[in-house]
Amino acid sequence: MNPFLLPYQTPFESIPFSKISNEHYLPALKKGIEIAQLEIKHITSNPEKPSFENTIEAMEKSGEIINKVTSAFFNLNSANTNDEMQSIAQEISPLLTAHGNDIMMNKELFNRIKIVHASSFEGFTKEQKTLLTKTYKSYVRNGANLSDDDKKRLREIDTQKAQLSLTFGENVLKENNEFKLIIDQEKDLTGLPKSVIEASSISANNEGHENKWMFTLDYPSYIPFMTYSENRSLREQMYRAFNSKGFLENENNNTDFVIKIAKLRAERAKLLGYKSHAHYVLEERMAESPSKVMDFLNDIQSKAISHARKEFDELSAYANKLDQIEQIQKWDSTYYSEKLKKEKFSIDDELLRPYFQLENVIEGVFKTAEKLFGITFQKRNDIDVYHEDVITYEVLSPENEHLAIFYADFFPRPSKRQGAWMTSFRSQKIEDETNIRPHVSIVCNFTKPTQDLPSLLSFQEVTTLFHEFGHALHGIFANGNYASLSGTSVFWDFVELPSQLLENWCYEGECLNLFAKHHQTNEVIPSEYIQKIKDSSNFQAGLATIRQIGLGKIDMGWHNLALNDEDVLNKEFIDIEKGQLKDIDLYPSVEGCCVSTSFSHIFQGGYSSGYYSYKWAEVLEADAFEAFKEFGIFNPEIAHKFRDQVLSSGGSEHPSLLYKRFRGKDASIDALLKRAGLIQNNPTNSKS
Repeated sequence: MNPFLLPYQTPFESIPFSKISNEHYLPALKKGIEIAQLEIKHITSNPEKPSFENTIEAMEKSGEIINKVTSAFFNLNSANTNDEMQSIAQEISPLLTAHGNDIMMNKELFNRIKIVHASSFEGFTKEQKTLLTKTYKSYVRNGANLSDDDKKRLREIDTQKAQLSLTFGENVLKENNEFKLIIDQEKDLTGLPKSVIEASSISANNEGHENKWMFTLDYPSYIPFMTYSENRSLREQMYRAFNSKGFLENENNNTDFVIKIAKLRAERAKLLGYKSHAHYVLEERMAESPSKVMDFLNDIQSKAISHARKEFDELSAYANKLDQIEQIQKWDSTYYSEKLKKEKFSIDDELLRPYFQLENVIEGVFKTAEKLFGITFQKRNDIDVYHEDVITYEVLSPENEHLAIFYADFFPRPSKRQGAWMTSFRSQKIEDETNIRPHVSIVCNFTKPTQDLPSLLSFQEVTTLFHEFGHALHGIFANGNYASLSGTSVFWDFVELPSQLLENWCYEGECLNLFAKHHQTNEVIPSEYIQKIKDSSNFQAGLATIRQIGLGKIDMGWHNLALNDEDVLNKEFIDIEKGQLKDIDLYPSVEGCCVSTSFSHIFQGGYSSGYYSYKWAEVLEADAFEAFKEFGIFNPEIAHKFRDQVLSSGGSEHPSLLYKRFRGKDASIDALLKRAGLIQNNPTNSKS
């Protein structure tokens, strides 16, 4: 029997991964769609007057089997995929798109929604008002008012768009996995730390390259190589491979997919009455419009660019002084930045890495959560997992009650896409007076342990773990009535607030002392190292800021296009990107390299017209952390206020209201700029 079609007889009704095979997905999805269609028909044929309960809530409860299938399939297609799953994804995607359009364009259903929406809202809770408004707007924004011909075209666009995005992501993964730098001369390893060399030797042996060293484009391999390798030509080779993904003249080329996706998004927006895809997306964001996003990005850029130029000039002079480099290139930036940082602050990743054993850092985020919110994490060995690397925990409340299941998947493999992310296998909701608790997961690509060394993280990897754990807390504390409004189901430029906020604890001795212990001696990280971390935290903040601004502008460049902007779309592909980076990219451009063709956040993930969100949320979290610094970083009153007003509230209300309720005021950009050292005491009126 298909596991998806039966109740899960597992601890906490967790997914029985070991009983699920690829052959189960499509049949279960088709059955789920069939049942969901019957559920919708039952709603539309109800002779009673449309009400919130018999229409809006009934819709919210429909499609349970579809949710079970897709939450398992798409999460695994990112974290543990294979060729067969990618093929199935190409079949699943159009089925889901068609089903979604069937519901969104159902006239009878929309008529019932309109009747409920036209009611007085009297007696509705805030959450019910939000769900009703969101439901009504989602129908309007997805074609409910279109003519039959336009509805047909919208269906075609959505199907094509979904398939193109899938293929885009598959091509990036293939490019990432196909490149391997094999080194057979020990002299070419000069500068690399022992742990990196050992890991590369193990990788080479696993691939049949005995007595050699292999480096890949996976972050734990790529980043250390670019940071420490003294071989400039090999750094260039690695850089070009990493930054040409999807841009090479081969079967994995993504240039046509980027253009097609951008055009389809622009056409869809025009059909729905919007000037551009960005106008469409930002209507449902805190930022509200492309002009506000660009004003926001330009405001920060104006504060950061002079600092960035000084930092670039300093780095260029340093590279020239050290190695007579006449023109510093992009493959030099990380290498010389690390050396300069060490010279200025007497600190580097290899000095800190011994204090950040993965198991200790995991324990550290758990202790941080316990001190802030009183929750605890208990490892479970009876919960099924999709890969042997995955660890599972039960999350318990201060009263020792079940809160959530937490999955953690930390190491890279060919079946996993790059980067780090938080996701959910089951959303929280209240049904029949039962609070159904969430199953959340974080997925990372950290340095794997070797025969001689445990997994030792760089400081950046430590902040990444805290970041994703912040997202997880947003899911863990979800406490709403409706799954579509709970946990991380919030505006995209608000969702990064909890994750980026938690990164701040990585810089505080009170937190680091909980877990940062030498993996051999168990010595707590020295206080002078913590001070060095703080002192160096703004190192090259200007360059880092304009890099994020550049990525945000590339995103807006592709998505603030009107359909008739053919003069833009018919330019040379790379010129579209370069136009957005004018006056931002201080390094010489590298022929054959491109950001857009592997920019999975915006062409595969959900960040189209939303990459600015990282900076937007950074304004919020910098302002929010001021409250913790004022009253103590583990102050329970502030922590519980943040939990109640932000983490537990999900998308039940507009995020501006939630934030103001927590902070007592709107967020100011000043806190971010001061923390980054980009302004001193020059107050601005900018708000986010």
